[in-house]
Amino acid sequence: MTKPVSEYTRKRNFDVTSEPAESEDQARSEKGKALSFVIHKHDARNLHYDFRLELDGTLKSWAVPKGPSLDPKNKRLAVHVEDHPLGYGTFEGSIPEGEYGAGDVIVWDRGIWQPHGDPQKTYKAGKLKFTLIGEKLTGDWTLVRTRLPGNSDKEQWLLIKEKDEAVRPQDEYDIVVDKPQSVVSGATVGAERGTASAGKRKSGVSAPEAKAAKQISEKAAKSAPAKKGAASKKSPVPAKLTPQLATLMDAPPEGEWLYEIKYDGYRLLTRIIDGELKFFTRNGNDWTDRLPLQAKAIAALKLDNTWLDGEVVVLNDAGLPDFQALQNAFDIGRSKDIVYYLFDVPFLNGEDLRQQPVEDRRAALQKVLGRQKKGLVRFSEAFTAGHRDIIESACLLSLEGVIGKRAGSAYQSRRSADWIKLKCKLRQEFVIVGFTRPQGARNGFGALLLAVNEEGAGWVYAGRVGTGFNQQMLADLLEQMKPLEQDASPLAKKVTSAQARGVHWIKPTLVAEVEFGEWTRDGIIRHSAFVSLRTDKPASEVVHEYPKTPKDIKAPFKPAATKASGGTSKTGKSEAAKSEAATAQKTTSSSKRADKDRIDVAGVMVSHPERVIDAASGLHKIDLAQYYASVADWILPHLDHRPVALLRCPEGVEGEQFFQKHSERMAIPNIKQLDPKLDPGHARLMEIDSVKALVGAAQMGTIELHTWGATYDRIELPDHFVLDLDPDAELPWRSMIEATQLTLSTLDELGLDAYVKTSGGKGMHIVVPLARRADWDTVKAFAKALAQFIARELPERFTATSGPKNRVGKIFIDYLRNTRGASTVVAYSARARPGLPVSVPISRDELTEVESAAQWTIANLQQRLRKLKADPWAGYKNNQRLTKPMWKRLGATPPAQG
Repeated sequence: MTKPVSEYTRKRNFDVTSEPAESEDQARSEKGKALSFVIHKHDARNLHYDFRLELDGTLKSWAVPKGPSLDPKNKRLAVHVEDHPLGYGTFEGSIPEGEYGAGDVIVWDRGIWQPHGDPQKTYKAGKLKFTLIGEKLTGDWTLVRTRLPGNSDKEQWLLIKEKDEAVRPQDEYDIVVDKPQSVVSGATVGAERGTASAGKRKSGVSAPEAKAAKQISEKAAKSAPAKKGAASKKSPVPAKLTPQLATLMDAPPEGEWLYEIKYDGYRLLTRIIDGELKFFTRNGNDWTDRLPLQAKAIAALKLDNTWLDGEVVVLNDAGLPDFQALQNAFDIGRSKDIVYYLFDVPFLNGEDLRQQPVEDRRAALQKVLGRQKKGLVRFSEAFTAGHRDIIESACLLSLEGVIGKRAGSAYQSRRSADWIKLKCKLRQEFVIVGFTRPQGARNGFGALLLAVNEEGAGWVYAGRVGTGFNQQMLADLLEQMKPLEQDASPLAKKVTSAQARGVHWIKPTLVAEVEFGEWTRDGIIRHSAFVSLRTDKPASEVVHEYPKTPKDIKAPFKPAATKASGGTSKTGKSEAAKSEAATAQKTTSSSKRADKDRIDVAGVMVSHPERVIDAASGLHKIDLAQYYASVADWILPHLDHRPVALLRCPEGVEGEQFFQKHSERMAIPNIKQLDPKLDPGHARLMEIDSVKALVGAAQMGTIELHTWGATYDRIELPDHFVLDLDPDAELPWRSMIEATQLTLSTLDELGLDAYVKTSGGKGMHIVVPLARRADWDTVKAFAKALAQFIARELPERFTATSGPKNRVGKIFIDYLRNTRGASTVVAYSARARPGLPVSVPISRDELTEVESAAQWTIANLQQRLRKLKADPWAGYKNNQRLTKPMWKRLGATPPAQG
């Protein structure tokens, strides 16, 4: 018997909309699993909020026009609509015009809900009472069916906040106004959309162009498949893609490179998924409506499930890019003057080409585009001049510079030394921090004061620019700067009285591109000229650009960052200057290619460096080896004198994994074998005590490093205990932050100093240092008593009993790592999970700013380390004792020590 079509499916054309379709094998609500909830913010004909509760294998849904209120006096109307599939809970996107519910959708909140009583019975009775644990909404709520007359046959319900600690009066706080963003992407819809919406308002798109833009929603047929290489594969095309960025160089390096024009325009990515075409800037702003004719030209290529990478420019009479003309074209809405040069294709018709050589990707792109010399969409040709003449040739053509791409390199969503930029003149972005009064007959202003963002210091003065403006620019700039005026200087360091004389300070938000002759030793630019304002780059990303030399990028598989810096380890063995110098020597000068198949990292030969060990990020074996070399000064103090266990993953994150606690017969290069008496009846325990041993472990397929809670010189007396806060996967991150704060508060009440680190997985680790007085059994018993105490006090949030069924909607306080022979992943260790996240120490002040336990990875941790002004675990000392009053407060008794 054929299953009847649901109302959800009947209303939607899944050949057009990107909303998830129902399927017979779709996920069902499982017994013993937390029930999820999601609130979508939906900018359809009218902006509203879709409130959805998981029940009986589906999402029961209500449309709430005004959104939820934290004030019990405000009973919000909630119109009961059709059930949605569970897969809809993660949906964010744009429903095409002409489709049911057309408009933009974001996930405004999500988490779990806990029904009061039997949810099936209370739902049927029309009075659902429940607790929400979300990123934004918490506390007790009620949905009650009413007899209110409606303008349709839909049931009218009311969504009401119950009285509890989460209540806020409406006249004091409105959560839908205060927190408009998506909890998934940070995006907004409706009036708050910001840059994207502003772009639409300013674009001045003509009626014919707007009509052309609408035609793009027609689904394109697939073209001939791209050339397949060994690394290409059918893969789900991601909804978001970060572009690859180039590294500034001071001279062309040796080797095989492809060179292209450095276009003076805006970077633009094209996404085509299920026939829907979108243009995005490098910062993720949607510019589709600003370039309707270019969108039509791309649509004519009949591509699908594709990402294209390129640059939009306007060409002057000499056929060269003119950035000011590009800005003018956008201002007056003349998209017909804008040319879109395409230079890469990370995904083509469902094929993931990112691991294919750049020359193969470009060949596939050129096959799709043809050799178009005219038109709105063109292929970016490569130069054929020798590498020593390339920059000279570019400068003779009055180009800004060239982009070089290493032959054979993959596409990486980060700044990479496989892409380089060579500039004819010094030219970069600066943030405008002030302006001076005009002199003589000049109107508007005299000069702009400029700054760059210096990591760890804030805005640093970089000089001023007073030439390059015409009268219109002077007037337009002054009009934009006037509303930003402020009394105080935004600079981190005061400028001289002469430099500050007559200056009008402004908020550091406007970004100017400036051409100049040189940087002085004091960090001031000379012989500068204004080029234009930039709206495609946020002020926070503007830094002093230091060109690298060719010797810096000889290793083809160099990671995102290879220098550690700053801070002092918990044992005081690392200093900022030592870290910078030592790590640079280890990872830059010693990461030399020894032969075709191996690379020397810190004196250890790493074989198969090009092997991808994490498909999600595209990171290679050499990236992990160089990461461990780069953080040696941070991680080695945590490994010092401790038995170490290795999680080895010879085939990478997705392959077979095994835990190795003893040296056995496997020779890890440079690893130290400990006294066999420490663990009788087994092979020797191991220690990692040098950068060579760190890299050697990575060479043998190790990803994770785990350490004991004691040092081997006093192995029967732990010097700390660990509480691993392990959440139900359905809980929102906000619950983890609150659970960490509550646990820390309990430790504070006991008088115990504690330190926090991300797990690199889903939870947090709390480390409590101890004097070496109590044995393993005593320390474990105390940790258990503490976990049970917290679970008794807050049973709705915590459990001290292991097992998934005991953790539903709760956080398990895992105290079991405090046993002799057990271990915990060490601080700064990578984790064998997608993205290769890292377990990272944080200070208490940073806790509320952490966005995920897997926030830092081997690719981005260096950015954090460079910004640190102090060790997050400063003050860590092994001098705390477990006293009788502490045991008493926990309602426990210490065991007799053996």
